[in-house]
Amino acid sequence: MKHLIKHITHYRYTLPVNYSIQTLRLTPRQDPHQRTLRWHIQAPGKLDEQTDAYGNITHTLTLNAPHDEIALRVTGQVLVEPLSQGRVPQEDSRLPIQAYCVVTPLTLADDTIHAFCREVLPQGLQTPEDALALSHAISQRVAYEPGMTDVTTAASQVLALGHGVCQDHAHLFLACVRGMGLPGRYVSGYLYTTAEHAASHAWVDIWLAGHGWVSIDVTNRQFASEQHCRLAVARDYDAASPVRGVRSGGGEESMHVNVSVQDWTTVTPQADQQ
Repeated sequence: MKHLIKHITHYRYTLPVNYSIQTLRLTPRQDPHQRTLRWHIQAPGKLDEQTDAYGNITHTLTLNAPHDEIALRVTGQVLVEPLSQGRVPQEDSRLPIQAYCVVTPLTLADDTIHAFCREVLPQGLQTPEDALALSHAISQRVAYEPGMTDVTTAASQVLALGHGVCQDHAHLFLACVRGMGLPGRYVSGYLYTTAEHAASHAWVDIWLAGHGWVSIDVTNRQFASEQHCRLAVARDYDAASPVRGVRSGGGEESMHVNVSVQDWTTVTPQADQQ
């Protein structure tokens, strides 16, 4: 599937910002099953590119002059091949698989999460079908409802609340699998969908012996495939977020994000250039 992606992030500040530095994970990964055909990031300053420890393409934006807004505009086309039962083709990795067993504050499994896992998978998690069953249980237990959580909400809080969004589903899934001693990683990216969920999306990969990385869209209870364009992978949202930074000054901050993901084959040439 060919994705046509447009992503605008606009920050505004009530007072001038004296200095800001942001890390952008807004470039699709160079994974075997997806290929970037065209990609452009428009930013109010020079972007320094590098590849992080997880293999994600990152850009650093540093602004030294006073400013009261930052606008980041991304446009591009990405070709994504289907994944058979979510299996991600073998990739070059800078980190050993065991690095994704490491628990983070957002993915810590407490007694309640351990009990939930035993109830859902009494025989443990061994196959892609088991992983899919866990995603079904999580999305049933945690209803999709924006505004109930934020990026600091940990997995145990998500399970207790019973409400959340895709990043919460992903964190709870990772808490479950890491609690069982299995490697799992958070995936940030874009989703082509006709549903009401936002086009910015989060899902997970789990490493299973004999299968490798298997990609699961927990929110939509399905294997990730050609509808999913991957930006970054990491242990959790903190290390995979599309934009993350610090600033000096600025007063109160407001942020507006607009994301559009279309099937490129159905888009008119005029719309592609907008």
